[in-house]
Amino acid sequence: MANVVKKHSISSELAQKMVDAAVAKARELGVSENVAILDDGGNLKAFSRMDGASMPTIEIAQKKAYTALFGVSTQDFFNFIQGDPSLLAGIPTLARVAAWGGGFPIKVNGEVVGAIGVSGAPVVQNDIDCARAALALLPDAVPTE
Repeated sequence: MANVVKKHSISSELAQKMVDAAVAKARELGVSENVAILDDGGNLKAFSRMDGASMPTIEIAQKKAYTALFGVSTQDFFNFIQGDPSLLAGIPTLARVAAWGGGFPIKVNGEVVGAIGVSGAPVVQNDIDCARAALALLPDAVPTE
């Protein structure tokens, strides 16, 4: 069928396993996090708000995941826009976009099938570490940086 495109998306089972892995890492670090997994279309697939995670970071976690659907981590996205004043001023004003570390695309065989966003810890490195713990469930998904 010439008018149809085949694509892949994260399963609800994998999304929940990734949330569980991120929450386990947060417990290990002694922090409270919001963890959001979006499918490839930006729809919420799995979510957890740990006890004590702040309310505003619910939305931030989802925005980090949405931004990661661009195909790069939110930290890499920030590094890209920070050198251009017009991008730095304009892009963060877009709805659903966040340029804080803690958002990563979820890739399988190089294809973005979803994204994870983690927010709530007192330092962004905790968010990044929790997201990476979730990505470790996929053999080739963990960023090297």
